[in-house]
Amino acid sequence: MKNRLLIVMTILTVLAPSLLSALTGEEIVRKADDMQIFETSEATGEMIIKDRFGTKVSTFNSWSRGSEESLIEFTSRAERGQKVLRTEDELYLFYPDAEELIRMQGSMLRQSMLGSDVSYEDMTGGKDRVSQYDVELLGEENVKGHDCYVLMMTANVRTVPYPKEKVWIDKETFLGWKAEYYTKSGRLLKEIEILKVEDFDGRLVATETRISDKMKTDTETIMILHDLKIDIPIDDNMFSLEELSW
Repeated sequence: MKNRLLIVMTILTVLAPSLLSALTGEEIVRKADDMQIFETSEATGEMIIKDRFGTKVSTFNSWSRGSEESLIEFTSRAERGQKVLRTEDELYLFYPDAEELIRMQGSMLRQSMLGSDVSYEDMTGGKDRVSQYDVELLGEENVKGHDCYVLMMTANVRTVPYPKEKVWIDKETFLGWKAEYYTKSGRLLKEIEILKVEDFDGRLVATETRISDKMKTDTETIMILHDLKIDIPIDDNMFSLEELSW
């Protein structure tokens, strides 16, 4: 009996460090969300939209502050001057030709942004997913050479864009390499996959991402960020409605 107890204690002693360092699903998602939040950011970028009609490229400038505020201003010829502003609770569009400011709500949020695989609703999801989803750790899987946690998240509120999310999060860097978005019944709606990352002081940031809307046929959008700068001074008025119409 003493020998058996000694063996058990020895095993627990060996395993203790790994048991103590094991993360829950909620902790993994929280770390992943923290990776996406910057004090401020600024970038230029392009959306490469591919469908059965061909390829279209839309360029933009973007700014963000924290997890709730962002501004996109399109610079490509066809969309020049169009802006999308996200504040803590609202999403607004501005069309310069009509000098029209539109508050996006209800079914309008599900519209495609410039014909891409990105909807306006995609921009409304908060980055504190632990408070919005119940998280289940399904296991581990290798994605493009990266060992990842695999998690299923089921919404516990109605204010999120997707009822279910399946995500693959890097065990080392907590970067989300891949995600699938589902209806409540389990129908696949959208896929997102990171194609390229850059290192900012030891912090990996996705600079090229592929988005595929599974409700469409033969379509994908490649989102590319250029000249990304993080934690830089940004004017407080950048995310105001007054600034949007300039």
